[in-house]
Amino acid sequence: MNIGPMRELGGVFDRVADAYEAGRPSYPDEMFRAVCELTGVDLDGATTVDVGAGTGILTRALRARGSHVVAVDPAAVMLARLRSRADGEPPLVAAVQGDGNVLPVADGVADLVTYGQSWHWLDPAASIAEARRVLRPHGAIVGCWNLHHAAQAEWLAAYEARLAEEVPAYWGPAVEEWAVPPIAAAFEVIAERWLPWTRLVGIEDFLLDLRSHSYMAALPAEAADALVERQRTELRREFPEGMLSVPMRVYLAVGR
Repeated sequence: MNIGPMRELGGVFDRVADAYEAGRPSYPDEMFRAVCELTGVDLDGATTVDVGAGTGILTRALRARGSHVVAVDPAAVMLARLRSRADGEPPLVAAVQGDGNVLPVADGVADLVTYGQSWHWLDPAASIAEARRVLRPHGAIVGCWNLHHAAQAEWLAAYEARLAEEVPAYWGPAVEEWAVPPIAAAFEVIAERWLPWTRLVGIEDFLLDLRSHSYMAALPAEAADALVERQRTELRREFPEGMLSVPMRVYLAVGR
């Protein structure tokens, strides 16, 4: 799924930065407990390089748990959102525009390198080599993806099926060949977990999440607006109160 040069990728996500910041969910507490358990690293006081940090969803969660975070992302507008939320809230170390395949970070400085919804955009060999370079001897690499668990709700499966029918670049659970990113193949020692949770969200914020995806950014603006309106109509028909209980699951992979 690597789409080419990092500045092109940055441009894609810069176009949806507002929707990304407003609509994307954070991660459940259980994920952070699992990260500590599987890595042996206490987040409180750890130095973490958050690769593909975007607007800072994972960065903020790590900082709230005491991590000193270096946030790296190719998208200037996304990083501007991250910085605007980070003012006066230590311990952010830096927010740096950069390429996850060539990290702008010194050797051996990090306890953790994290990829929240991001590793699948990178070169699988170069990115992991760079992560290993910046890690301390007992550090760990963490990849995590927040995913719709469409098999748990008919309405969600129907929502994903509509996307698959209407969006040429769609990639998700309604595509037969869809699978989690193959980060596990990059390691000899890997721990994997699936962590289910439920997201309670209003329809409008749910649709902002939809707009934040790269396959939506690839559509002409009028086509994206029309698709969102069709999804809104279907969701409001099924949930007239305007609230959704969305089955989610986090795929967590930890490499040593």
